[in-house]
Amino acid sequence: MIFNFFLLLYFYLPFQIALNPTQGVDLASIRIFILILFFFWAYSKIKNKKKIIFDSQAKAILVFLFLSIVSLFFAQNYLWAVRKLAYLFSIFPLYFVAKDILINKERVIKTLKTVVLSGTLVSIIGIIQFSSQFFWSHEEISNFYFNFIGPIFWGENLAQMVARHPSFLVGVSGHNYFRSIAIFPDPHAFSLFLGMVLPLSVILFFSSRKKVFWTFSFVVIFIANILTFSRGGYVAIAVGAATFLFVFWKRMMWKHRIASGLVVIFFVLMFSVPGPVSQRFVSSFDSQEGSNMGRIAMWQKSLEIIKKKPFFGTGIGNFSLEVDNQIGYRNPIYAHNTYLDIAVETGILTSLVWIFILFITLWNFWFFSKRDMAYVGFFLSLVIFSVHSIVETGLYSPIILALFLIIISFYPKYEK
Repeated sequence: MIFNFFLLLYFYLPFQIALNPTQGVDLASIRIFILILFFFWAYSKIKNKKKIIFDSQAKAILVFLFLSIVSLFFAQNYLWAVRKLAYLFSIFPLYFVAKDILINKERVIKTLKTVVLSGTLVSIIGIIQFSSQFFWSHEEISNFYFNFIGPIFWGENLAQMVARHPSFLVGVSGHNYFRSIAIFPDPHAFSLFLGMVLPLSVILFFSSRKKVFWTFSFVVIFIANILTFSRGGYVAIAVGAATFLFVFWKRMMWKHRIASGLVVIFFVLMFSVPGPVSQRFVSSFDSQEGSNMGRIAMWQKSLEIIKKKPFFGTGIGNFSLEVDNQIGYRNPIYAHNTYLDIAVETGILTSLVWIFILFITLWNFWFFSKRDMAYVGFFLSLVIFSVHSIVETGLYSPIILALFLIIISFYPKYEK
């Protein structure tokens, strides 16, 4: 029962409905379901007197959460800090559930199928939504999102904030495009989600007999990701492909090398042949481009604050107050870099703990990939997340964080 609920939760992940329990508060319904799942799981563990797994990765996560709590006492606005902590403690319990119930390869494969199927469906929605701009105006589509999609899937307050600071349109080669977002609040979060799911579809291609379907899933997820025009997503995929090519190529059978080689060649052509995608990709490295300049400015501001408050930061959830102390809780101000965001709000040590979690998990995936190639997919998914995190902060998206937790929960070697 717990495992079935777990699968249902992950299928629901990108489609989750937002709740508005009180004015000014948006609550992702996935957070409620995670806590319900966690309490059922904890009750079962206590009832059956079974131990919980506390390896080095789990201990590092507990240290990360503890240091985040400590930063609360250094916050200007305690309410904001408490809200951000409540968010973390409503998502992270999922890690301990996943780590415990994914006890064999059969369950892992079922989970991967659920995640990739969900990712495929939301990708199809994203492609249809992108195509709709050739039939309706950008203004009509935007109004549809602000007035209908947003309040349902993002929450009333976030929808209003997105309406004030939209990132839906992108100008490339003299044309404006309404980027693929499906039902996500912005194309960057959508791209990060799809980038992490993409290697998981490859695992299923190599481990399942239904190769046509999982090939279709890979193609659909990749196209939807490309249509987000997220440069961070492009760079993350490029780094993931390069990592695969140089680290894992020799371990593969020849028939798999041929298929993988064709995909890598397609990636190279996609990002090099002149066109909207390649132009967008190349602009990632232009420090004079508008949004890049904005990111660099936020990185510089973050580093200035870190120098002043290196140990406990501004207090979790309080970075935006250092930039503008008149701003409200729902605002678009963040460091645009996960590692800086953690360091500036909770201290350098907390950020180092986060990097340690990534490092030991990647090391574990690389080590076990020598025995089971499925770990190559997990490794690449985490590489894409880590690289994309240099320019975005997916930690505070419940969808991204929940997906991240399921991926790192494959840390122990499952039974074959």
